Amino acid sequence: MYDRIVDNSWNFNTANTKEFTHCYHSYPAMMIPQVARKLIEEYSPKGRFNLLFDPYMGSGTSLVEASIKNIDSVGTDINPLARIISKAKVTHFDLDKVENYISQFAFIHDKYSSNNVINKDFTRISNYEYWYSKDVLLKLSFINQLIDGIENDIKLFFQIPFSELIREVSYTRNGEFKRFRMSSDKIKSYNPYVFKIYHEKILRNYDGLKQYNSFINNSKSNIYDFNSVLYIPTDILPNNSVDMVVTSPPYGDSNTTVAYGQFSRWANEWFSFPESKNLDSLLMGGKKQKSVMFATRTINNELEKIKQKDNSRFNQVISFLNDYSNSICNVSKVVRAGGVVCYVVGNRTVKGVQIPLDYFTAEMFENNGFKHKSTIVREIPNKRMPSKNSPTNIIGEKSATMTNEYIVIMEKI
Repeated sequence: MYDRIVDNSWNFNTANTKEFTHCYHSYPAMMIPQVARKLIEEYSPKGRFNLLFDPYMGSGTSLVEASIKNIDSVGTDINPLARIISKAKVTHFDLDKVENYISQFAFIHDKYSSNNVINKDFTRISNYEYWYSKDVLLKLSFINQLIDGIENDIKLFFQIPFSELIREVSYTRNGEFKRFRMSSDKIKSYNPYVFKIYHEKILRNYDGLKQYNSFINNSKSNIYDFNSVLYIPTDILPNNSVDMVVTSPPYGDSNTTVAYGQFSRWANEWFSFPESKNLDSLLMGGKKQKSVMFATRTINNELEKIKQKDNSRFNQVISFLNDYSNSICNVSKVVRAGGVVCYVVGNRTVKGVQIPLDYFTAEMFENNGFKHKSTIVREIPNKRMPSKNSPTNIIGEKSATMTNEYIVIMEKI
């Protein structure tokens, strides 16, 4: 089996996880920058280190850290929201231009009138009357209208805080990834200061941009939408071209683990991105499969226990693992000999059975020509995960989520 090492130096209990452009936008289960940074510093491959790859990019943490270290990076994610957040975080926006537009947004309240709102059609937003007050919808549309007038090389900087805003001023309960509506009593008194909140987010992001721009260098960060479960384009990443992989993959399908699709849905709808309503079905494990497409010795017992308890949940688990193992196979091909992969994973519990995803990850990479270097166990006090989730999706049924994550480090032979 693959030995685990508990190392408290990886916990980063008091670390500032929002430095540089990492402050830009909340996102489910974000890998904290200190973990990516330490992996790059302590486990970088011998010899050449020109290219880092993140096949499940999320909000782009590893890409930002690579950029700061002057290392080229490639990231991919099929979630459009993840791609625009990552793109914004690795872009060195012109500070003078950003400052000019910030000064214009500072007086947005004085410019606002419902009569000045051009687009009052919100039908692209699912159940918009259920999730928003009319006043908030109009103010959001007015902000979006002003953003549309910003020059293209700066516009993205202002879209990112707007993306965060549209969830925060909705009737969604704070601290939830899935969408749960506030109580009717709370809604009666809910009157968010839309313009003020937006301006505060702009200023927060501007401070992060100033820090990030102090590291301007020649590195390039390229962002794509290919799905590593299916393929990795050879014109983007030829075989044996990647020096290091630093990533945090999903721990399970989006419907029963972390609700990436629900979290991202409003932003994807506001920006009219495709597939906003069925993103969960496109993510890893989103399409239910009934046949096991991988061979494993490390989690056979766990899978059998789940199957005996609930065959439907077993099918959900193997659907995810089928996709995950396919992705690992594809990722393995693009890593060069001597290259290092670092997967930060969590061991979820299904029907009372904990699945050691760290063992499975190491095993799948070993099957594809890698050797195990280390698995580090760390606490996850800073990772944005719910303390409890609802794996059955039945109201009131909760179970504790993971409190540790496992950093699996492999080297290609």
